[in-house]
Amino acid sequence: MLVSFSPLFDASGSLTLASPMPLHSHLLLLLLALSTSVVAGSVSSSPSACAGGGGGGGDAAIVAAAFRGVRNFHLPPCGAVRELRLPSRNLTGAVAWAALANLSGLAVLDLSGNALQGAIPGGFWRAPSLRHVDVSGNQLGGALRVVEASPRLESLNVSGNRFTGVAGAEALAGLRVLDVSANRIRAVPQGLRRLARVSRLDLSRNAMQGRFPGDLPPLAGLRFLNVSYNNFSGVVDGGAVKKFGHSAFVHSGNTSLVFSENSTARRPPPPPSPPPSHPHRSGGKNDTATPARRTRTRSRRKHLSVVTVAVVCGVVSVAMLLCLVGCVACGVLRCRKNRGKEAEEEKRKAHWGGKDEEEVVAVAAAAAKGGSAAPVVLFERPLMELTLADLAEATSGFGRESQLAERGGRSGAAYRAVLPGDMHVVVRVVDGVMAGVGEDDDPATAATAFRDLARLRHPNILPLLGYCIAGKEKLLLYEYMEKGDLHRWLHELPAGRPDMEDDTGGDIWEVAEDKRSISDWPTRHRIALGIARGLAFLHQGWAGSGRPVVHGHLVPTNILLGEDLEPRISDFGHPSDTTPEGDVYSFGALVLELITGQAGWDEASVSWARGIIRDQKGLDIVDPRVRDEAGGGPETSTVEREMVECLRVGYLCTAQSPEKRPTMQQVVGVLKDIRVAPASSSST
Repeated sequence: MLVSFSPLFDASGSLTLASPMPLHSHLLLLLLALSTSVVAGSVSSSPSACAGGGGGGGDAAIVAAAFRGVRNFHLPPCGAVRELRLPSRNLTGAVAWAALANLSGLAVLDLSGNALQGAIPGGFWRAPSLRHVDVSGNQLGGALRVVEASPRLESLNVSGNRFTGVAGAEALAGLRVLDVSANRIRAVPQGLRRLARVSRLDLSRNAMQGRFPGDLPPLAGLRFLNVSYNNFSGVVDGGAVKKFGHSAFVHSGNTSLVFSENSTARRPPPPPSPPPSHPHRSGGKNDTATPARRTRTRSRRKHLSVVTVAVVCGVVSVAMLLCLVGCVACGVLRCRKNRGKEAEEEKRKAHWGGKDEEEVVAVAAAAAKGGSAAPVVLFERPLMELTLADLAEATSGFGRESQLAERGGRSGAAYRAVLPGDMHVVVRVVDGVMAGVGEDDDPATAATAFRDLARLRHPNILPLLGYCIAGKEKLLLYEYMEKGDLHRWLHELPAGRPDMEDDTGGDIWEVAEDKRSISDWPTRHRIALGIARGLAFLHQGWAGSGRPVVHGHLVPTNILLGEDLEPRISDFGHPSDTTPEGDVYSFGALVLELITGQAGWDEASVSWARGIIRDQKGLDIVDPRVRDEAGGGPETSTVEREMVECLRVGYLCTAQSPEKRPTMQQVVGVLKDIRVAPASSSST
């Protein structure tokens, strides 16, 4: 949103003082104008974010599809899209770049200053009208590949990301501005020297290796250059230093980088010397005054200045002291008023970890009333004697420091605990009906139901390890899955890798120490097949009774991943109005999310994907991270065919009519035929 202030700015945007008002008034008006413009820009979701002419209804659908997996994105009103400006909008997630490339009129793209993740596929650059692209200040990574010529592109800024290389730079023949600074690019992009039109080039802060100036575009055509903090070799002459400045070559090379004799780039530029002092030139009587008289005059003025400063400081100090005394007095009064309340709160604190009442779940209160001796039953370790008191101790009194973040489960709070024998478990409080057991059911009925639930054992099902019944409070023990859930791997970890470094200093992905990811196609296919097997097993019947177990809430947050990235279905056993056919639909939507990498699937988005798959264009919505992982090798066509076939599985499972949907057992067979799984894979 542009805001103009005619009293201060002329048509060119220059500052003008049209009227002879006092200087402080101009400053106040200027501050008001700046603050107003900042506020207006920060809250703007105006059509300027998506600028275009009339028509182009299809462009709005393309934009919506491209940002379907991006959180905090709100589609502005737009027609035929020529400019898409969304800087600093707190956007997170992955953009479907392949879909964005279908905007035939898109000329300007600005997504800078967000937290976008993933990679930019080479096919994105086929957009025919692209002229300016700015994706700086995000968390994009991988190799930046240009596989199709983009001669119209004039400006490209990818600084401040996690790119590891640039391939196909020679295809950007029309480029005039290129900024790849502050990435992880270790080699000068091949073909960079052929970009003869580049006038601004920033390669700084990459630890980049290459020859200077041989690997760069002709220096004669450059107006700006920065190769600082790299590992160049070669020769830098004095002319280059004079043209681009000393700052362009700070730590720019290793011992093989030689500066010619007439170059001063080896040493930092000298600090500017202070301006010379000039004799008094004001004219008048002072010109004829004696030196002693001038000295006395200066001393008198200096003394008056010191006195003035001292008086001002004294007044300010007294004012601050009075404010401090007032604050202390108010604080003392508040403390006295609240002291009685604090004493009463201390009496009401439970002894389970000293938590306030609202932080202690009902099960801890039940234990405090005498249920602490309630036994914990572990199916695989019947000789281990544990009680509710042991669970309370292992979870810090069911306190918040042990509570796990809620990720879409339908039961009560969950807590992580480490039991004797280094047994890592999740203790989940049963809230509502579970396995057909309600709150008022007697302990014997509940124990029988939990034992039946524990008989559901399959490699792709999260097993129930045990339970504890303390009066009306019931707890279930499950295996703790350190890798987390599928949603986290698809949408929260950069490029699906938990081991990527975080430039902000937070090591939020160091949980996993291996280099595995779910960006490769075999892993994603194995996850889809594993989920299908687990769901088919549930649909076979409750503990062999022939009565199907309907999940009713199959979403990525309920798919946990083991150490081998094998999926396990959790949060089953709840009563649900959903039928097995409803589970099949949910599985189809989950497959679409798994293959496209886009989050937030509802009926509208499923219908959108089904239309694309029906039109034989499924490859356009495949997750670009998976396509880039294929690397364009000889197996690329096979991988692409398999991904499209899996999308068709999602299409079949999401049929509008339930009777037209396949059974999960049939889905397992189709997925196995699409890609032959290793012999060691689990089977139903």
